[in-house]
Amino acid sequence: MRYADDFVVLCRRESQATEALRRLREIFARLKLTLHPEKTKLVQIGLGKDGFNFLGCHLRIVKSRSKGRTYLFRWPSVKAMTKVRSRIRELTDRRRRAGLKDVDEVIADLNPVLKGWGNYFKTGNASKQFNQIDYYVWRRITRMLGKQRGFHGHRLAWRVAHQRAAWPLAKLRARGLHKLLGTIQYPGSKTA
Repeated sequence: MRYADDFVVLCRRESQATEALRRLREIFARLKLTLHPEKTKLVQIGLGKDGFNFLGCHLRIVKSRSKGRTYLFRWPSVKAMTKVRSRIRELTDRRRRAGLKDVDEVIADLNPVLKGWGNYFKTGNASKQFNQIDYYVWRRITRMLGKQRGFHGHRLAWRVAHQRAAWPLAKLRARGLHKLLGTIQYPGSKTA
């Protein structure tokens, strides 16, 4: 037997949504199932509304800047962003990487995480979030390498020393570090 674990019902009017919820409760009762009381809710997603989170994504109606029409946009939720940052932090922790001789080891560990996470969210509107994660990865790697090379002091001193360091983003990319930004695919089009 299979069960629907997570699902969303979209309706045009609140009255339709209320009726759909009533019918769902009725159907579930016949199946001896109940809707989760904390997860079951009616949400308005019209323009200017908050939207909702579903399966790691935040969904919200947004007005397109280029066409002026409204669309349902989807991007990684705050929880999904926090979770991937936590995993990146774990993989770039300098205590874990003590004695690291080659940054390629870190890149090899990070790439499957970045590719998997990026593939899950690449069909949405996640350019801003992808850019944030790309920057976070670069910052974590350069901080890890900087601390291994003795840049432990004041942030400004570390930044000045780091700017002279040999790890610009282009060099990490050349060594194979996966880049999220540029991998987004909109339905019916090539890469954005």
